[in-house]
Amino acid sequence: MKKRALALCLALLLILAGCGKKAGPEPEPEPEDTYPVLPAEPEPEPEPEVPAGTNPLTGLPMEPEQERLRPIAVMLNNLKAAQPQLGISQADIIYEVPVEGGITRMLGVYQTVEDVEILGSIRSARPYFVELALGHDAIYVHAGGSQEAYSDLYSWKVDHMDGVRGGGDAKIFWRDQERRRNNGYEHSLITSGEKILDYLSTAKFSTEHNAAWSYPQTFTEDGTPSGGEAAQKVQLRFSAYKTAVFDYDAGSGKYLVSQYGKEHVDGSTGNQVSATNVLVLETSTAVLDSEGRLRVKTTGEGSGTFFCGGRAEAIHWSREDRNSPFAYTLENGAPLPLGQGNSYVCIISPKTSTLQYE
Repeated sequence: MKKRALALCLALLLILAGCGKKAGPEPEPEPEDTYPVLPAEPEPEPEPEVPAGTNPLTGLPMEPEQERLRPIAVMLNNLKAAQPQLGISQADIIYEVPVEGGITRMLGVYQTVEDVEILGSIRSARPYFVELALGHDAIYVHAGGSQEAYSDLYSWKVDHMDGVRGGGDAKIFWRDQERRRNNGYEHSLITSGEKILDYLSTAKFSTEHNAAWSYPQTFTEDGTPSGGEAAQKVQLRFSAYKTAVFDYDAGSGKYLVSQYGKEHVDGSTGNQVSATNVLVLETSTAVLDSEGRLRVKTTGEGSGTFFCGGRAEAIHWSREDRNSPFAYTLENGAPLPLGQGNSYVCIISPKTSTLQYE
């Protein structure tokens, strides 16, 4: 009896289980709202920080603590055999002046040599280059000099670094072995901005102008003469040996420099030498000795031509004494503002040099 009751219970359970609903697939979840993922807005580029100071030699911004520095004026060899020059493209002002035998030499003036790596090759002093350096209250870097130049360096108490007769300052110079092999011994003496600054840190010289010093040159954003003549190409024949060519490049707003029949390229930076302002100053010269050394008048006054923005304008230059900077005026007597940027100043005798432009 008990077995029968148990069987009936089991049967009943099976029937009930069979009557249950068969489980179906899980229902699909309701889709959530979706939106396209947009790219994040790029962070705006920060505006480049413009130094609050002004370079007195170019009118361009520079760090305020560098405004009152005494410039460094470096004698640079410009013989064809000495090419390429090193560091010349970084000069704020380049002076090119004839020396003996129809060759020219350059004085590169740098408000600071902080970012100038290699400079050279360094050559000897001449009195009129010393005068040009004094006009900027600059510290003069050279290697040797004419006897008259040495006399002037000492009698005028010029702060200078000499790679030939120097004392501790001679340590800033060295012979570049590659240039010695390729260019010759006399064209191999070089220095660097770092070595110059290291030497100046010993407090041998005052590195800042005194309170009374001022540089009167003014600058404008665009120095292109409003009148004048077209001057897209300027050709200055210093002598049968050396001709400088300045081609105006509208893209950069500068004159690109060539010499010895090709682009004048800085061997240190790889950049072609260029200038916002080109000035050709006429003066008198005289041969002094059998070596052909010259006397070049850098004081007094004279005529000149100013080139900027592809145009030319007649100007007048004056300089009170060797310790004064050049003053430039227009034909009407108004001060000449230069374009903001570097300058290339050529000092010539109209008796021995010719200037053409178109």
